Amino acid sequence: MKLLTIPAPSMAALLLLTSTTNAFTPPIPRRSSLAHKSRTNVVSSRRNVGLRESITKENDVETTATTNGATANGDTADVTSSSSSEIPPLTTASTTPRHTNSNLSPDRIEKAIKERPYPLFLAEKTFALFDNLSSHNSHPPTGTKERLLVLGTGWGAAAFLKNIDCQKYDVTVVSPRNYFVFTPMLAGASVGTVDFKSITESIREINSHVRYLEAAATDIDPQTNTVACVSISCEGNSCETEEFTLTYDRLIYTVGAQTNTYGTPGVEEYCNYLKQVGDAMQIKNAILNCFESAGLPDMSDEEKEKELTFVIIGAGPTGIEFAAELLDFIEEDGVRFYKDRLKYVRIKVVEATPTILRPFEDGMKEEATKRLTRSIEIEGVGTIQPCEILLNKQVSEVTENNVYFKDGDKVPYGMALWAAGIGQLPLTKSLVEALQGTEQEQAQEFSRGRLAVDPWLRVIGGQGKIFAMGDCSCLCQTPYLPATAQVAAQQGEFLGKLLSRNYVTNAMSPDGGILPALAMDPDQSKTISEQVASFAMGEKEIAPRFQFLDLGILAYTGSGSALAQVQVAPGKGNPNSERWTPVRLQIKGALGFSLWRTIYLLKQTSMKNVVLVSLDWIKVKLFGRDISIL
Repeated sequence: MKLLTIPAPSMAALLLLTSTTNAFTPPIPRRSSLAHKSRTNVVSSRRNVGLRESITKENDVETTATTNGATANGDTADVTSSSSSEIPPLTTASTTPRHTNSNLSPDRIEKAIKERPYPLFLAEKTFALFDNLSSHNSHPPTGTKERLLVLGTGWGAAAFLKNIDCQKYDVTVVSPRNYFVFTPMLAGASVGTVDFKSITESIREINSHVRYLEAAATDIDPQTNTVACVSISCEGNSCETEEFTLTYDRLIYTVGAQTNTYGTPGVEEYCNYLKQVGDAMQIKNAILNCFESAGLPDMSDEEKEKELTFVIIGAGPTGIEFAAELLDFIEEDGVRFYKDRLKYVRIKVVEATPTILRPFEDGMKEEATKRLTRSIEIEGVGTIQPCEILLNKQVSEVTENNVYFKDGDKVPYGMALWAAGIGQLPLTKSLVEALQGTEQEQAQEFSRGRLAVDPWLRVIGGQGKIFAMGDCSCLCQTPYLPATAQVAAQQGEFLGKLLSRNYVTNAMSPDGGILPALAMDPDQSKTISEQVASFAMGEKEIAPRFQFLDLGILAYTGSGSALAQVQVAPGKGNPNSERWTPVRLQIKGALGFSLWRTIYLLKQTSMKNVVLVSLDWIKVKLFGRDISIL
């Protein structure tokens, strides 16, 4: 199949690709049952919950979910049935744009894929807040709806489902997790600041018109447009599986990423992760078990200190916010319940690089360090300084009792949390391999394991039928976007609106190349935000590309203090360059904390979650955190 002729620098940025050839049989994503070093029986607690959640990992934000093995108790689940879920072939009206054969010159395409000027882009995003999407959706098809299959329930999927037109598509969501989780608040949930159910929302509540299947995708065949799935049901210690196949017209791939251990021995066996609600529950129980264990008779001071040493590996936003929440627990609730043991508490934040919170400016990093390493005055105990930050310390191994470093040092611990980066799921790697022989293979030089996508989030090599967003994707020929919830959510909103409106994403040129996303009719009705985007592009026929709006980053630093770094204007030149200096507003302390809480409330998926989270904060202020071990 021929490609549309365009300048070489733009080749990977456009989806001018052909289909792939072979199907594949990827291994089911696994992670061994693990968790904390305390006396809690971690493996037992994850046998049933972990089994259902663990075949694939979904995220969003800083990422979404971690995975356990296909059978957490080590047994092989029996396959009880195998079926195929076939939907009648598509019989909708023609979706060919009126101008397929028009002269889309390379110059026009090159201009369309450039980022829109920042002032106009801000105006576009502002008007988008007031767009009435339903009035601009296309009319329902006269025949069978297109089959739209969504893999994942993370940030990208949730935003997509809020914006997709279910009158136009037959939407099916496949995930082992039937809810969305507000991942930035998992750190607070792990110490009882908020309840787990307050930060989750059922997929059916987000969009009641979609069909949800509790299953995990195990294989994707781009050649036949099919996805192999497996559903696991457990009763007691007995589990059964059911395999089935789904056919799609369009596939939305948003499964997130998994925690990257970098091959460090012992991490999977002895460390906790903080990606799922189940992980936060495990951590909460682990912390409380450590405090209870330290109160047992005949324990020496050395044993108490070891039991109450919490090692946090990774000083990014996840690690720092967890350390801050743990400090709050010690300062506010530890004084009430474990006062005699607080002098033994040690929190070790370990970072392999010379700095913490790399996305933040230096002054903000210093403020975070100051807040975390603060001294705490406790009546009857004296002054304690429980938190210590260890920089330039690379972990070489984790054992049942110690964390070892490459410089020869070791730290005995009671609980360890691994928050040191993400890696791609086996399913994502298999899909990349299935697209070998297309421009996807060339784009891997830039995307490095992620699915390379074009400016309209179409997977390169997927012929306009596969879309990807979030941590599992990489937008080619643009600055490397961070793996955050903010990026995934904006991509989900963009893609939901693009597919709901009158744009064609799989139109082919006469010579066999795939065209940019095109308007069905150049003179079709458009929202105000679309009109602004078209003006900024100088283009009516080509759909506006995805463009990320950096709204800033937040980090809680403890004791009613937070960091808020808001970008108010972009820098000049290449954002990946050290000379790129955007204009950023830096807010910290109590004002930053107020902004942090306000934004987290505004970003909740429903008013119910806003109310529940607010009540949790009030409840903790009045009555303290719950210390029950469940």
